[in-house]
Amino acid sequence: MRSACAAALLLLAACATPAFLVPAVGVEFELAGRIAVQYRDDAGSGNIAWRHGARGDELLLTTPFGQGIARLARTGDEITLTAQDGREFRAADAESLTERVLGFRLPLLGLADWVRGRPASAPAPAPTRQRADAAGRLAELEQSGWRIEDLEYQGALPTRLKLNFPGLELRLAISDWK
Repeated sequence: MRSACAAALLLLAACATPAFLVPAVGVEFELAGRIAVQYRDDAGSGNIAWRHGARGDELLLTTPFGQGIARLARTGDEITLTAQDGREFRAADAESLTERVLGFRLPLLGLADWVRGRPASAPAPAPTRQRADAAGRLAELEQSGWRIEDLEYQGALPTRLKLNFPGLELRLAISDWK
């Protein structure tokens, strides 16, 4: 009887979702770094500066020399993208807006959690796959059609990550966290 109970507990433990070390970062953060994008046959790179909070986001993409490419702002449920020429575009979600205007998807809502080394919270669907490294930090994740991998950490926060979506690869190198 004991061996049957022990086997059942081992089976349940093997099926359980792994517990991840969740970084001690509040809802609000600021980060700066570099971004590289490869979308189908096109590729580019630049800088990213992002301020995230419960009430909104402000994300600035610039060329490697600091010239503005786009400013993405979320206030509540509205997303506004201001292009380099000053034109403004609006949509309900960042992914469709950035794909339409910039030519690639930027998963702003999921990314806010992924850059902190954790799966995206609701309303995102549960991850279909996730794996922790030896220190208990997120090492690999599949969620909302995105695959997040190759995470490198400094302490509890990621400094590098790669995101893949069919036909698209984004690489982030975060140099400054606040």
